[in-house]
Amino acid sequence: MSDPQDLEGVWKRLTAWLKVNAPLSHASLLPGAPEVVIEGADAALRHDLGFPLPAELAALWRLCGGVEHQEIEGDEEGEVGSGAFLPGGVIMSPVDALRPRLPDRTSTDWWGGAPVVPWLTRDEAGPESGHWVGDIGVGRWYLDSLIDVGQKAAYPSIAAYLDAGYRTLTDGPADAMALGVPGVVWGCLVWERPETPSLDEALPHWTPVH
Repeated sequence: MSDPQDLEGVWKRLTAWLKVNAPLSHASLLPGAPEVVIEGADAALRHDLGFPLPAELAALWRLCGGVEHQEIEGDEEGEVGSGAFLPGGVIMSPVDALRPRLPDRTSTDWWGGAPVVPWLTRDEAGPESGHWVGDIGVGRWYLDSLIDVGQKAAYPSIAAYLDAGYRTLTDGPADAMALGVPGVVWGCLVWERPETPSLDEALPHWTPVH
């Protein structure tokens, strides 16, 4: 079993799986964010909210600064995001992650000062929900319900979340993460809910991993 605290090791295992089984998802990975960008995110959080960038998120951004969806031949409807290879969607870049977290122009922190940062979302165009990370681990967030954010974690760390995804891909069961089941379509890893699929035209081309 993977060590859930070994972020770099789990990341290498996960991306090695993508390279073999979902090459377009692997091609979507951006290189690590420049250190100056990570330091800028940390400085902004300290200045505006009084807490530092979670160390594990900084470590993840050094490995991958986000994703860039690849053009997919055959996806005429544009249904498949090649970079959305995690059950929770895409890894947010430092800029995208801080946008919903920092106080708006009214200087109101709608997150109630919770020392967490969003890092994963399915709603790329103005994210409305996703996963946050803080000292207590990883949990879910919804912009219309931020009262309890940061109070309860679903996973103890980003590494544990990625490890759960990797083990679901390799060992199963397919529904272990309760956010859909993994499958591959046109070289992309996509997590679907078979009972309420998000794919339409692409669904016949989607093959479950298990």
